Amino acid sequence: MIIGITGPNASGKDTVANILEEKGFIHYSLSDILRDELKKLNREETRENLISIGNELRKKYNPSVLAEKTIQKFEAGKDYVVTSIRNPREAEALLKQPNFHLVYLNAPIKIRYRRYDKEKISFKEFLNEERIIENSKKEHELRLNDCKKLANIELVNDSTLTQLRKKIDKMLDYLKEGEKYVRPSWDEYFLSMCDVAGTRGTCERGRIASIITRERRIISTGYAGSPPGLPHCDEVGHEMKSMLHEDGSVSKHCVRTIHAEMNAICQAAKYGIFLDGGTLYCKATPCYTCAKSIIASGIKRVVCKQDYHASRDSVRLFKEAKIELEIKDKTVLKYKNQ
Repeated sequence: MIIGITGPNASGKDTVANILEEKGFIHYSLSDILRDELKKLNREETRENLISIGNELRKKYNPSVLAEKTIQKFEAGKDYVVTSIRNPREAEALLKQPNFHLVYLNAPIKIRYRRYDKEKISFKEFLNEERIIENSKKEHELRLNDCKKLANIELVNDSTLTQLRKKIDKMLDYLKEGEKYVRPSWDEYFLSMCDVAGTRGTCERGRIASIITRERRIISTGYAGSPPGLPHCDEVGHEMKSMLHEDGSVSKHCVRTIHAEMNAICQAAKYGIFLDGGTLYCKATPCYTCAKSIIASGIKRVVCKQDYHASRDSVRLFKEAKIELEIKDKTVLKYKNQ
């Protein structure tokens, strides 16, 4: 589930996000991107500067740029809460995500002003800021009224923290009742199959597998294991070799097994299966040798669950050969005994 929170100043958006964090939600604020930009520019982090840099980025790229950057961080199966949604294009980009709900958090203006630092701004200035700054007519600026129109839930935070928690619990119960099952994407589907096939692997350093598809049909599979008839690592141990890279770094690899990607390609060759134009799914970015075989076999797309720490040469090869490479999780994978 993904919950987006929009609403006027001092309505308690971060408080709601903190309560949701306690319940296991991961919190992303679009303003975090703006804070990073201000640091790069060596500009002071003030409300005025945050608004200004946000308007600049939306105008330079597109009004939904902050939401798009945040969406890239989402992982399937996890719950998120997103705050600082202040432009309708940001809301619309998030609304395209499965199980996304936009909540408009509100409170009477006098209550919100009491929560605000009254030494910094008068009540009249507080009112004026909402009417002008936060409800601009320009496409790339702050437009809270338009965000409110897109929200499917309005939550009023006009009482105690205890009451707010009760309202949030009631809201979550309501959302979970109406939550629809979301089918996995084709990439998620085939990557999950790699996990199952990997259980057949015969090297405990990494029980991984690879699946090759064409037109969304599985045409070959392979897992990490020794050539047929030869002893497995699980039986006799690893055959480790060290590799010296051009930058002076050294990585260790077990060379007893055939890698999952190569095994899938060999299985296709054995049974006369045509791989040209196919997609290869695997747990980690293929090694240099497997990358060359993938290119030679005619496979046009490679989808990996994670990056592999020794894959920089493979990435370069894929780029030169115009092979589409997609790494779902940028976390670098390292195998045992390395």
